Amino acid sequence: MVKFKTIESSRLILRAFKDDDLDRFVQYRSNPNVARYQSWENFTKEQGVTFIQEMTQASFDTPGGYYQIALELRESNELIGDCVVHTLENDSRQAEIGFTLDPRFQGEGYAYEAMNRLFNHLFHDYNKHRITAITDVKNEPSINLLERLGMRREGHFIQNIWFKEEWGSEYLYAILKEEWNK
Repeated sequence: MVKFKTIESSRLILRAFKDDDLDRFVQYRSNPNVARYQSWENFTKEQGVTFIQEMTQASFDTPGGYYQIALELRESNELIGDCVVHTLENDSRQAEIGFTLDPRFQGEGYAYEAMNRLFNHLFHDYNKHRITAITDVKNEPSINLLERLGMRREGHFIQNIWFKEEWGSEYLYAILKEEWNK
């Protein structure tokens, strides 16, 4: 089992989830605005318990696996969000990322700071060749963040997903290690 190695930025600590994250985790995940573009709705404490148990047993960078990383403020040790790394099953040199941030901390550059640090970690410590992200075409803050990170829009999928009782459209973003290094 590969444990996630804690990484830090100027304002954040990216680390493995722990049991005492439960209340804060459920608090922001149960917010309807947070869930709007996510796969869950009405996130419960029971779901949070299960999730954290699964993450404490999960291995980082396992082909086909998903690993959720806690985002903590360095100054206060407060959980403010999380991000996911999905190492592709058929090519472990590629990873897909995603992120969720408590609305109280959105618009402060935390997601950019976390993703910037995570990209460096994946490209340099794990020698990833390519990182991708998929976002709803209506999720402008996510689109802006991905483009700010230097990711390019590679695809526009039109009504490709049945999502929350309607057809949704998505953008695919990607960046190569050689592009990130520039």
